[in-house]
Amino acid sequence: MKIKQHYDVVVAGSGLGGLVSAIILAKEGYKVCVLEKNNQYGGNLQTFVREKTIFDTGVHYIGGLSKGQNLYEYFKYIGIIDDLELKKLDEDGFDIISFDNDNKSYKHAQGYDNFKKQLLNDFPEEKEAISLYCKALQDTCNKFPLYSLQSGVPIYEDTKLFETSASEFINSLTANKKLQAVLAGTNYLYAGEAYATPFYVHALSVNSYIESAYRCIKGGSQITKALIKQLKLHNGEAYKKSEVVKFNVVDKKVTSLELSNGTEIFADLFISNIDPKVTLEKVGKDAFRKSYVNRISNIKSTTSAFSLHIVLKPNSIKYHNKNYYHFKDYNDIWITNNYTDESWPEGYMVSMGLKEADCEFADNITVMTYMRYDEVKPWEHTFNTVVHKNDRGETYEEFKTRKTEQLITELEKKYPNIRASIQSTYTSTPLSFRDYIGCNKGSMYGYVKDVDKPMQSHLSARTKLSNLYLTGQCLSMHGILGVTISAIITCSEIVGKEYLINKILNKINN
Repeated sequence: MKIKQHYDVVVAGSGLGGLVSAIILAKEGYKVCVLEKNNQYGGNLQTFVREKTIFDTGVHYIGGLSKGQNLYEYFKYIGIIDDLELKKLDEDGFDIISFDNDNKSYKHAQGYDNFKKQLLNDFPEEKEAISLYCKALQDTCNKFPLYSLQSGVPIYEDTKLFETSASEFINSLTANKKLQAVLAGTNYLYAGEAYATPFYVHALSVNSYIESAYRCIKGGSQITKALIKQLKLHNGEAYKKSEVVKFNVVDKKVTSLELSNGTEIFADLFISNIDPKVTLEKVGKDAFRKSYVNRISNIKSTTSAFSLHIVLKPNSIKYHNKNYYHFKDYNDIWITNNYTDESWPEGYMVSMGLKEADCEFADNITVMTYMRYDEVKPWEHTFNTVVHKNDRGETYEEFKTRKTEQLITELEKKYPNIRASIQSTYTSTPLSFRDYIGCNKGSMYGYVKDVDKPMQSHLSARTKLSNLYLTGQCLSMHGILGVTISAIITCSEIVGKEYLINKILNKINN
């Protein structure tokens, strides 16, 4: 199949938001084409294989996938739910929170009643605080209609919803510092910042995991494969190694886009699943009002990450059906991004990959921790992907080796036998995320949501060009659920919100 010269809709970027948008519009009869610069579709859903071991780049577990829950229903409408091979994580503790100098580990359990029960085992005197916390999570999520597959818009007049920080709200519930830290202990899910990250971001991120939490068997790329299958089933097209380098604009309207190989493709509508900051560069800032450009340019991107991917020796470590979040100091869980070279890492998340549903032993571990972009700035002029292979140089390799050793040394404090179980290691830095995902400065989760600037990072799917739309994690919320909803928002602008929501609900109910 060859790329045609003209389509109804062209989607630049094949992340989850781009693929879901493409499928929805293809189901509506639009002739759709998705263009991906990399050798693999999927954005943060991409996986890679080392020594016959599959590693996820971004999707370590997913929430809301039990029958009847929000992501399950969205995936049912899209047509991929039956194609996914999943394993439900430990219901009594899918996320484990721990701290240095504390022999106890604290559980986040699935189901709100079980969630409360497990926390009360460790904090029996904090029943009221735990109950208030759970109620606040659910009440907050109910104020976002699309989160519950309803029509309408978020309740923006509820200023408390957008102007109360997660740390401030959680700390107001209890004076118990350890419980405060445990409730906020998975803030790596959204790169939480003290007194900046709104409570609604915490709620939308955490709630779906409490409802249900699953691991993708053989990695998150199976979601991509299911999406591509559905796209093609509805006569949509997708092309890899097709990098969009320019959007051509005439009279405030995109007429075509150009690929790196010189191909020009025309369409009636264009959707960019590329970071909006990068999209502006590819369109040309002169095509937009200066105020619009300045607003997007000044939005702060979330921090990036350093990921250590460990291939384990055979039968060396048993598979753990849960994730681990560890912090050096429970007083500092909101500020672990403020590390020094000597104190790094101040916290980390550990997740195991899964080849088969009933594995006794793990074959790999991924450890993720924060890394600021300025640490890799000396090599920012380099670019390296499978399609465009380049060597960043000896000093970069030395940097990664040093950071790997620091991280393993820290892991040994919690897992004394880890070093003896390592067969080999591979790493990802902010530059890896930047080059493969296309996010600004390797940002983990799009743009920072800030209680002091509640509307600054709220971007419309519509741009100031009449036929150019945005989608993806920078649009509303990050994560599998958040990005799926962003695609619904984008497509609603094209086909109508009431119409689309009713179609989804009809599909669910039939």
